[in-house]
Amino acid sequence: MKVKIVEVGLRDGLQNEPKMLSTDLKLELINRLITANLTNLEITSFVHPRWIPQLADADQLVPKLTTTNKKISYRALVPNLKGMERVKSPPLTEIAVFVSASETHNLKNVNGNIKSTIDQIAQIVQKAKIYALPVRGYISCVFGCPYEGEVSLAVVENLCSCLFDLGVYEVSLGDTIGIAVPKQVKQVLQSLQTSFSGKLAMHFHDTRGLALVNTYMALENGVTTFDSSIGGIGGCPYAPGASGNVATEEVITLLHGLGVETGIDLNTLCETAHWLQSVLGKKLPSKVLQYYLSKGGNEG
Repeated sequence: MKVKIVEVGLRDGLQNEPKMLSTDLKLELINRLITANLTNLEITSFVHPRWIPQLADADQLVPKLTTTNKKISYRALVPNLKGMERVKSPPLTEIAVFVSASETHNLKNVNGNIKSTIDQIAQIVQKAKIYALPVRGYISCVFGCPYEGEVSLAVVENLCSCLFDLGVYEVSLGDTIGIAVPKQVKQVLQSLQTSFSGKLAMHFHDTRGLALVNTYMALENGVTTFDSSIGGIGGCPYAPGASGNVATEEVITLLHGLGVETGIDLNTLCETAHWLQSVLGKKLPSKVLQYYLSKGGNEG
């Protein structure tokens, strides 16, 4: 078995960090991640700078991406049609779109209801076809909403159908506030895999310390693509209480311990997380990083 890791630290991770990183520092982070053999990078979002200042340099960052390595997939999140107008292909090799399974969260996140968001995604996908750009979909709040509480699985299933019908190639199911438990992950996947087997990814946050066991449960139920964030940085500006994404180093440690192939160099990854910890000027939540540093910088 081979598992695909989608590194979302540059977008979902940094968007919640108060310390602003320069474009040059982001480029250095990208190069360090590539050196660790991460090949699927979500690097920014074409969101209005007023809403997420950390990503205000998207138009400056994208043209500076290194394109000599054809194995690297660079993705940007496109929240709306205005954002789609800023997409440059190449160097971007794909885009991502998103919708929430919660009406309230969707309204706060993109200032629209679910139906209007789906309508806009349909137009974005059509424009992406002009550039021959594959489109990945995200569904937020799959396992619970900070405003509405429980989320209907029927809504999630319907959104998956809508997104695939529109032409996305994969849907990443988001535990946006880190509320999922393994039993729930199993139930959701057993329901969805009947119709969407091989086309689902998982996006866990570690608010309650269950992201890794949820990752294991998803792996046991047929998922082979996982989103993660270097050092465990992240959160959601529109999901109160959400902590960072599951740390990439922790996911890789779990997978390597299970004998699962990733192709990722864990030592180089930990060194990158250590560098990022210095740049951000704070201790990062990744337990694997802190263990790595306590052992003098060697995962063995």
